[in-house]
Amino acid sequence: MRAIRTPSQEKILRLLKSIQQGISAQDIYVELRNRNQTMGLATVYRSLEALKLEGMVQVRNLSNGEALYNLAQQDKHHLTCLQCGLSIPINQCPVHPLEDQLEFQHKFKVFYHTLEFFGLCSQCQMNQAACNT
Repeated sequence: MRAIRTPSQEKILRLLKSIQQGISAQDIYVELRNRNQTMGLATVYRSLEALKLEGMVQVRNLSNGEALYNLAQQDKHHLTCLQCGLSIPINQCPVHPLEDQLEFQHKFKVFYHTLEFFGLCSQCQMNQAACNT
């Protein structure tokens, strides 16, 4: 059953479909203004929260605390550098069998999952080694 959505939620969904990448709530607000689809920043946050609870939007929190929103189309997996913020997508997923098991055992509907590893990218490792010599 599809939830009844507000016009603001529909605008945000259309925007997320058109850009097809993670975007912050503030950038959604600015992009909607640029497209003459003005709405308040609080409305953007409320709409994103409602869409997240519906399973239509997923949020990814970066190491700097910024939240990026995108359509909940696929699971997301990344290696994230704590030094420079580089985020490398990981294509394979070892979590799907566990997800299926948890859904069955707990009668819990999983909309999506994220898997994030934090550390240092090769460039930051080299920079750090150079500073220590």
